[in-house]
This record gives sequence, C-alpha cells and structure tokens, in this order.
Amino acid sequence: MCTSSCCYLASYTCLYFCNCSSISRCWGPRFFHEKISGTSPLNWTIAFFWSEIYFAQRFYYYNHTTNKLLFLVIEVMLYAIGVTKLLIVLCRLVFPAVAVYTFLAQKYWKTRIVIDAVEKFLRMQQMFGPTRFAYTDITAITSHFRDKLGQGGYGSVYKGVLPGDVQLAVKMLSNSNCNGDEFISEVSTIGRIHHINVVRLVGFCAEDMRRALVYEYMPHGSLDKYIFSSERSFSWDKLTEIALGIARGIDYLHRGCDMQILHFDIKPHNILLDINFVPKVADFGLAKLYPRDKSFVPMSASRGTIGYIAPEMYCRGFGAISSKADVYSFGMLLLEMAGGRRNFFQNAASPSQAYYPSWVYGQLAKQEEVDGEMSSASIVPMHELERKLCIIGLRCIQLNPQDRPAMSEAIEMLESGTDDLQMPSTRPFFCGDDDTDDHIAAADSCHSSSELTAISEEDE
Repeated sequence: MCTSSCCYLASYTCLYFCNCSSISRCWGPRFFHEKISGTSPLNWTIAFFWSEIYFAQRFYYYNHTTNKLLFLVIEVMLYAIGVTKLLIVLCRLVFPAVAVYTFLAQKYWKTRIVIDAVEKFLRMQQMFGPTRFAYTDITAITSHFRDKLGQGGYGSVYKGVLPGDVQLAVKMLSNSNCNGDEFISEVSTIGRIHHINVVRLVGFCAEDMRRALVYEYMPHGSLDKYIFSSERSFSWDKLTEIALGIARGIDYLHRGCDMQILHFDIKPHNILLDINFVPKVADFGLAKLYPRDKSFVPMSASRGTIGYIAPEMYCRGFGAISSKADVYSFGMLLLEMAGGRRNFFQNAASPSQAYYPSWVYGQLAKQEEVDGEMSSASIVPMHELERKLCIIGLRCIQLNPQDRPAMSEAIEMLESGTDDLQMPSTRPFFCGDDDTDDHIAAADSCHSSSELTAISEEDE
C-alpha cells in the first residue's frame, strides 16, 4: 500500500510539473501497478528501481535547462521515494529472513537447553543410581568371564573393565531365590547408598535367570587374607582404624538411610579394602530392608554365615532378631582381627584356645584380677589396642541382644581411650567351661525348629 502511494505521488508530480504526453505514456500509475502485481522478480525490480531512474531521465531531458530549482526538488523527492522503497524491500525480503533465522536459532537453543537438562538428569541418575546392563554388556565387560577373582556361596566374581579403563568387579549370582521385581527394587535401593565405608554398586543385570551385580573394584581384595596371614600385615593402629571404618559403614546401613538395612553377613570375607586400605562393607546378598521405626524383623528373614550368626538367629528364645544381629557379627569380626585367627580353630595348641572368644575372655578376666600385673605365667601380654578390640568385641557378642551396644556406641568405644572400657558383666555366648555344653544343647534344640538359612564358610 505504501509503495503504490509513493508511485502515484511520483507519477502525478511528473504530470503536473511536466505536462508531457510522452512521459505520461511511459510513466503513470498503471506502470507500477502492472509491474508489481506480477510474480516475476524482474518486474518487481523494475517497479521498485527502474521507474524512478526512467522518470528522472525523461524529466532531465525536457526540463533541465528551463527550471533547475524544480528539477532539484523533483530529484530530492525521487531520492526519498527510492530510499523508502529500499527500506520496504529490506523489510519485506531481508528482515523476514532475519526474523525467521532468529526464531529458528532461539528455538534451537531452547531445545538444546532442554536436551542438556535431560542429559544432565540422566547423568545424575547414572551417577547416583545403578546402571542396568544387558547380559551382552556383562559378557563384554568381563571379556567373556576371563579373569575370575573368587567364588562364594552366592556366585562367582569376575574382573571387568569399562571404556576409559574403569575397573569393576562383576558378581554373577547363582540360584537366586528372589523374583525379578524384588531383585530390581533391592538393587535400586542399595544402589543409592553412598558412603566411604560401603562398597558402591555401579550396576546390575537381570535377564531371565541370569543376574549379576557390578561393583567398584577393590584392588586389595578382602580383609580375611590380611588378618589370617602367618605374618601380621597391619599395625595395631591400622587395625583399629579399619575396625572403626567398618563400624561406621554398618552404622550407616542401620541409621543413615531412609530404610534400615540389615546386612546379616558381616565377616572378614565381606570387608573389602580399596587402594588406600579403606574398608568397605560389601556383599549385600543376604541384606534386607526394613522401616527404621521397626525394631524387630520376622524370623523367616534369618540368615548368615556359621561362626558369625547371632544366637537369636537360631532360636527365638535367645531374643528377637534386630540390628543387634549385625552387632554380634561385628564383634566376632573384631575378635578375629585382634587374634589374627579364626574364632573356631580345632587345631589349637590347647583345647582352651579352640574357641578364641572364650580364651581371650579368660585372659582379660585374669588381668583384672591381678590389677594389670603380668606376674602370672598363664597371662599372655596384650597390646593396649589389642585389649581394646577384644573388650569391644566381647561386649558385642553378648548372648542377650539387649546387652550388646548399638553400632553408634561401638563407634564411640573405638574412638575413646582404653581406660574407659570395662569388661562385660556377663559372659558371652559359648564362654566358660561349665556352661558350654548347656549352651550347645540349647542351640541344637533351637536349631531344629528355626528357619535359618546359613551359608558355610568358603573354603580357602
């Protein structure tokens, strides 16, 4: 509309001032209208640019000698019309293209931002949650199960490598007794656990009956190969530090998660050591999740490894099953760390030393009787930290679960000095020559009616 008005103005101005029939035949309102109404880009160009040039030439030819002032006015008008048309062309052709480009660019960046946000979310999910691997991925990670690290009652463990030289430990489960939904639910919950003293679950695999757990790789292996070696591998300070780390990991499982996690299988074989010998609680094959406000768990959930199982796991008569079952297992672990041997050792030098908790309880009791004097030949000298670990271990393996400390209390005892520690007021389970047979008979009678699922100690 604006372009046509300018054209009419230029045409009528020409006719008014020039009054030339030849110009009116060549230039008029119809000239611009005919050129611009078509679809040819060439006609558009002529309409916008050539019309002013043609008119200026004709006007200069007839009037440049008669009225120079009039010619100057007309020339200014033509320049103004030309600039106006140029702006119209820019607005109609260039500016829409720029606007479209700007719109597309803005839309692209908004889409890119959304994609980046989703990608970031997925990466966070992958970082804080386990990744589900296909069985073909597990096969590729382990190089077709080439490097076997070990084997336990619940499957074999193989070394795996992800791109980027990220080393993993892949545990292939065998004879799993849980369905797929329970397996995924339990794995996803344990996969959100992040604690320096709990091994991190990187991923899992669940295809039909083929199931695997992918953990971070612990280069120094399990604790048992260090504490049961012929030569003591750690100093007493390092042993105490490792014991404190294990206690913190178990306490985190009991109190640090939304759900209370009971491990039910604390033993040296399930304590892994990273490259800096930081202990990490591992192997949650027997672990169960319960609400934190639930103090006791059903008897049908009882399980463990012989030698570390709490008495109440055999028989309800010893007490209700709770987190104190893990405390008992931790106490047996502490005693083995302090003694550098298994608690049950049939080839001991004397029958009294076959059961280490009973023997060390007698040693500590004799030390208290002589007020710490080592004059008696029957008393074996003990390091201060060894005595500390033994006393805490004995307090943790009390027969009555209520007499055992919570894991938080065990941590406080490990962090405190040895002067504040006292021997337990009652003897631990299977301790003492007079009542050992009675305890064994009671345990045997309860064992026949219990629903215990026990795993024998792995052959080493």
